[in-house]
Amino acid sequence: MAIRRPRGWRLRGIVLGIAAGAAAASTLAGCSSTGTDTGGDVTGTVTVLVSSAPGSDKAFDALNTAFEAKYPGVKVDFSSVPNETFASSRSTRLTAGNLDVTLAAPKEAPSYAGDASQSDDNLAADAGLFLDLSNEDFVKNFTPSVIDALKYKDKTYTLPAGLSYYTGVYYNKALFEKNGLSVPTTWSEWENVVSTLKAAGVTPLGIGGKDSWPAGLDMIAAVQGLYPTTDDKEKLAEDLWEKKAKLTDPTEVEVLDRVKALYDAADPNFPGVGYDAIPGDFASGKVAMTIDGTWNQTTIDSAVAGAFDYGYFPLPASDNAADNATLGGKVEFRLAAASNAPNKTAALAYLKFFSQPENYKKFVEICGFAPSQPDVATSDFLKGLEQYTTTFTPAWDTLWTQNVNAGQGATFPFNYTAVAPMGTSTPQEAAKTAQSDWAAAG
Repeated sequence: MAIRRPRGWRLRGIVLGIAAGAAAASTLAGCSSTGTDTGGDVTGTVTVLVSSAPGSDKAFDALNTAFEAKYPGVKVDFSSVPNETFASSRSTRLTAGNLDVTLAAPKEAPSYAGDASQSDDNLAADAGLFLDLSNEDFVKNFTPSVIDALKYKDKTYTLPAGLSYYTGVYYNKALFEKNGLSVPTTWSEWENVVSTLKAAGVTPLGIGGKDSWPAGLDMIAAVQGLYPTTDDKEKLAEDLWEKKAKLTDPTEVEVLDRVKALYDAADPNFPGVGYDAIPGDFASGKVAMTIDGTWNQTTIDSAVAGAFDYGYFPLPASDNAADNATLGGKVEFRLAAASNAPNKTAALAYLKFFSQPENYKKFVEICGFAPSQPDVATSDFLKGLEQYTTTFTPAWDTLWTQNVNAGQGATFPFNYTAVAPMGTSTPQEAAKTAQSDWAAAG
C-alpha cells in the first residue's frame, strides 16, 4: 500500500527555476559524454511515462537531454502525468503496446495476505508486461542488498531511483531560536513547541491537505513513533490481517489521536491548501514546520534560498524518546521496461544510461534522494540525518499490505482522511469506520 504518489508518494514541491534546470541538464549531459557506448545502433523514439512531481520531472528533463545528446538518433517522448491518473494511463499504454519505459513496483506479498493483496503491479508482472532485467549488466551498478529487496519472484524487473525518508519534520531554526525552542524528542516536548509557537502568533505546521496524500504523511510519521521498529510494524500488520488486533484498539486509535493533534497545529483551512504551496509558506515564515519527505528537500532549499537555516528531525510521536530516534523510509520510484516495448533496444539503452554512476549521481542530486548505488556521495543535508538513518527502518506504508476486498476506510488502514477537518470524524469515529471496513473483507 502506499498513499498515492505512484510511486507511492513521490517528490513534489514548487517548480525549480528554469535556469537551474538548464544548468542541471547541461552538467548531466557533460558527464554522459564520458560513456563508452557508440550509440550507433540506438535509433528511433523511446517513450517514457512517469507520474508527475516537480523534483523528479526536473531530473528526468536533465536525463532526457543528456540521453539525446549521447544518442543523436533517438528522440525521447517523455510524459509526466498526474499521480491520480498514472495507473490508468500506464495500464492503457502497456496494453496498447506503445510504451517503452515506465514506473513499476511489484512487491512480494506476505503469506498471510493471500490473493486479496495482489497489486496492479504484481498482476502486471505476473502477466509478463515488464521486461526481466535480471541478466542485464547495468543492474550490477546498484547496491546488491537494495536490488535483492526489490526482486519479485526472484526476478529483477525494476531499477531503484534512490531512498527517501518521510516521517520527519522540516523546521525553521531561526523561529525556534527566537522562541527559545529546541528540537523535541518526545510527544510532550512536541506539544510544548506547538503551544509556544501558537502563543507567538506563528502557525506551527504546514500541511497541504488539498492533495490528500500529504496529510497522510502525518499519519505515517505517527505510526513510526508509536510502532518504532520494523518488527513492531510487521507484527501490527500481521495481527490486523489475522484478526488478532483491531483498528479500534488503544494504540491504533492513538495514531489517529496524534493525527488530529497535528491537524490542529496547522491552519484550520489546510484541507484546501495545495502541497506545492507549503515550501513557499515555510520559506516566508508563515509556518514554522512541515512534515514532508526528504525527496522535497531540494525544492524547500530553493524556496528558502538561504534566508535562514533549517533542519529535519523525526516526529516524536511517542513519549519515550528512544522510540523517536529513527526516520522511516523507502526505496523511491523504480524504472521498468515494457516487455512489448516498440523500441526495446532504446528502452534498454535508456535504463543503462540512467544506471551509469556519473548520470545516476546527477539524477539523485536533482531529486534529493539518498543514493541506491554504492560510493555515490550524499548531500550535506542527508549527511546531517545519519544519526536517524544508521539502521534503515521501512516506513509503515511500505510494510502494510492493502486488502483489496476491504472498504475504503481501511485502505491505509489508519483512516486519516476521515479525521476532521480532512473529514468530519473524531479519531475514535474514524477508527470505528476503518475497523468496520476492514472486517467487511471477511
